[in-house]
Amino acid sequence: MSTQTRYTPLNAFLAYLQFEKRYSIHTITAYSNDLVQFFDFVETQYEGIPFAQITGTIVRSWLANMKEDEMTGKTLNRKISSLKSFFKYQIQQGQLVKSPMETVISPKISKRLPAFVAENDMEQLLVNLEFAEGWKGYTEKMVIQLFYATGMRLSELIQSKENQLDISKRIIKVLGKGNKERILPISPDLAAELKKYIAEKPTEANGNPHLFVTEKGKALQPRAVYTFVKFYLSQVTTLQKKSPHVLRHSFATHLMNNGADLNAVKELLGHASLAATQVYTHNTIEKLKEVFAKAHPKA
Repeated sequence: MSTQTRYTPLNAFLAYLQFEKRYSIHTITAYSNDLVQFFDFVETQYEGIPFAQITGTIVRSWLANMKEDEMTGKTLNRKISSLKSFFKYQIQQGQLVKSPMETVISPKISKRLPAFVAENDMEQLLVNLEFAEGWKGYTEKMVIQLFYATGMRLSELIQSKENQLDISKRIIKVLGKGNKERILPISPDLAAELKKYIAEKPTEANGNPHLFVTEKGKALQPRAVYTFVKFYLSQVTTLQKKSPHVLRHSFATHLMNNGADLNAVKELLGHASLAATQVYTHNTIEKLKEVFAKAHPKA
């Protein structure tokens, strides 16, 4: 991937994200888009002053300009985060002494609880729902089972290789964000089903290291996985969001609701900090409220 833009200070930062931080292409593209947009604004409104002369006032004027375009608080926060990372890098490189972001306050946004599928609905999906016939349906069912059994991200599952799976130890290695590896346990039943799936792969898949393949032996594509997950979830839930990430939320929420340790869930999800995992405790609290309301005579 090319990290070149027409802004020299930005190019070195993007290369740092790619080769040292080992961020994904999608993440680097998001950083690049945010920062190019900012530098375009500075060039247009402030006659392209050197980045060392950029102040918090200039940053706030850019944010105000975008807010007028009805940009959401979540998007604004992402752009602020991109700028903070860029200026922090400049300080590390000795190009700046102080970041203009020190006086920039991120807008507060209300936290929405992660959407998840109820346990009985997941049971309905995996036990009673009929999947498409043939290899296509077989693959789709196995993919959904692994999503729900491990909490994998879409990118992690698609990139999973056969050699990352250890049937005898009932574990699968996952390469997550920042190329960080984690080991996830799987049940004996799922291990047996995955062994059977691998043994029955079409001959066209010979030489393809990916765990899951199409009937033509090709690796699965993100859009295709998103489409069939959405289709099957729509059969059992009325949630607005029906995506692979909802299965990840369901995995984490069901673990928490059944008494799993928060730190253990953090490790299973591959979160960098406990703060990202704590959002699932809110769903647990809601479940406790529901139990209290049903069971307590004074509720």
